[in-house]
Amino acid sequence: MLAPLNSTMIVVVLSQIIKDFHASVASVAWLVTSYLIVMASVQPVAGKLGDRLGRRRLVLGGLLYFAAVSAGAALAPNLAVLIAFRVQQAIAASIVLPNSFALIRDVIPAGRRAATFGMIAAATGLAAAAGPPIGGALATLGGWRALFGVNILLVGPALLIGRGVLPASLPSLHRERFDLVGAAWLLVALLGIALFTTSVASLSVVEGTLAAAVLIAGIAAFIRREYGFPDPVVQPRFFLVRDFAASTVGVALSNLAMYTTLLAVPILLTHEQHFSSGAIGLVLASMTACNLVLAPLGGRLADRHGLRRPVVAGMSIAAVGFLPLALWPGALTLGILLPCLGLIGVGLGLGWPGLQTASIEALPPNDAGAASGIFSTSRYLGSIVGSSVLTLILSTYHDGPAGFRLAFVIILAAAVGAVFAAAALSTQRRTS
Repeated sequence: MLAPLNSTMIVVVLSQIIKDFHASVASVAWLVTSYLIVMASVQPVAGKLGDRLGRRRLVLGGLLYFAAVSAGAALAPNLAVLIAFRVQQAIAASIVLPNSFALIRDVIPAGRRAATFGMIAAATGLAAAAGPPIGGALATLGGWRALFGVNILLVGPALLIGRGVLPASLPSLHRERFDLVGAAWLLVALLGIALFTTSVASLSVVEGTLAAAVLIAGIAAFIRREYGFPDPVVQPRFFLVRDFAASTVGVALSNLAMYTTLLAVPILLTHEQHFSSGAIGLVLASMTACNLVLAPLGGRLADRHGLRRPVVAGMSIAAVGFLPLALWPGALTLGILLPCLGLIGVGLGLGWPGLQTASIEALPPNDAGAASGIFSTSRYLGSIVGSSVLTLILSTYHDGPAGFRLAFVIILAAAVGAVFAAAALSTQRRTS
């Protein structure tokens, strides 16, 4: 729960940080952007290390690291130091997450894994939703530094419990050298995607074409290198496994649709219908609340009836919820918007546990960490691309109706793509 909590609670104190450090909005925005990019790029590396070195030591070490860098952030004397510790927070969380998910594969029987991931999805969703009110309360009591200091109190019990219950795991027998170059290349590639999609509107046609060509060439070279490396940080051959490819594509597209909607709806309601911030928060709560409630049920259904059916049903329900947003973005009343967002939350809650279970069961147990890391990167990549594309569209159309319509059409297309990805899942599950 630490990662989503720290991802969302910081948004309420950005204005305080700007004032305290006399910083610009653009520079402070890196506190959010850098966290997402590092979370996306480091998790495959950390998962691969867990497969090699054992998961317990990385989970406990990552938690301790998180507490230490949170203390550093709380004491940061300037914005540059704060951003540096924020990046290290993301690194620490990225060490913990994929190895925690891989531990689920190790210790939970196949018939109960989806239900477990459903409970985890509900817990992490609750943490993300609770971030802004918790951040607001802490900032009122102790300023923005209290948001970082509180992590020390949260990590302490987690370390004590983890030392007592996390099973020891033996290091793997990998003999190949670790793919440090591939790890660095992945970070540069994701950073390039984020920078390109956010800045392309300010480039000329020639500059945009050249930047796109360089980015595509770099990604293609990265894939070619990883394909030929003995033990790459991102194994392209994983995507030849049907269930792994379907689940990673499905989570990327569905998260693109969900995250972009979370950003677009408040802007739409503010510009077109003049909603207050409180009213917007309540509207978005209809989606997050349904997601939280339905995620455990989605996991139990996946364990009972197989992964494919509840995932297809969930992604289809979500797509139906996105449809009115694309058709009538300028005429959305509460009577239409609340049921639509509720349907989206229901669908994603039903579908996501099965998607995560499919990704981690698609590969052998000794690749569970790498699989979990790549799956998480796919989720974050959807968020990064979605938010960047939305920024590009709304800046081009100056927040006009045509911009919102185009944005929601892209969101709907992503949701429909997630349905097709879910339909590609096989009906059989691994029994180990």
